[in-house]
Amino acid sequence: MVEYRAAGPRTETPVPNNPRGTLDPSPTESPRPMSARFEELDWQQTPMGDLTLRRRTDPQLGVEVFEVKLGEEFLMSSLFTVAEEALATIGLAATPGENLDVLVGGLGLGYTAVTALRDSRVASVTVIDALPAVIDWHERELLPTSTELVKDARTRLVLDDFFALMRRVPDARYDAILLDVDHSPRHQLDPSHADLYEVAGLQALAAHLKPGGIFALWSDDPPDEEFMAKLAAVLDETAAHVVDFANALTGGTSSNTVFIGRARSLQLGP
Repeated sequence: MVEYRAAGPRTETPVPNNPRGTLDPSPTESPRPMSARFEELDWQQTPMGDLTLRRRTDPQLGVEVFEVKLGEEFLMSSLFTVAEEALATIGLAATPGENLDVLVGGLGLGYTAVTALRDSRVASVTVIDALPAVIDWHERELLPTSTELVKDARTRLVLDDFFALMRRVPDARYDAILLDVDHSPRHQLDPSHADLYEVAGLQALAAHLKPGGIFALWSDDPPDEEFMAKLAAVLDETAAHVVDFANALTGGTSSNTVFIGRARSLQLGP
């Protein structure tokens, strides 16, 4: 997910360990009152701190902003969605054929999944997220993308650990896998994710792709030669696309990276 970073486009914001996988599954707490400029749409207690979904009006930009916080850390903001959308557009532009089955790792604010649904060739979009609260927000249609996402019959929201799923023997294969969970291949939200970015982990992921299918990965870091070498050991036609976008907070331009690669006709097992 694209992070909210007030300090600049590449300043690392500390995030509590595993903020996307250890939510208390207890019922949602009632939202608490806030100032007139902020509306708290949902609040839940978690072992790592309070998880908050809020809506505010930015006084300088004059736009409505949806934000997710864990404790005092900003995890997501609707101010920054260009790269989330580009993950889908770049990935699907490289994906051949019709009646495409797409797997999205990481639901977040929903922009990657909704962008995938807007491709008329897409037959199904399965979205995996480890946080019950995030799926619940969309099912309650709290976010700008939610109605379009959940009302589309092609959408399936699944509560699961994407990384654990990639380690399992595939029970389905996809034309495209779009992943946006960690900050980058080098900076994971949880150490348990690290194996996916190694050759063996990428081989296990590739087993979930149809021959010629596309893997696309969002990263908050610049193109990474070491990761590109690992990606090229498993997939063909690998590339790193730099996505520039205006940063309304800094008044400058920020950049993310979308890595892609194509599954070979014959993939070796992990």
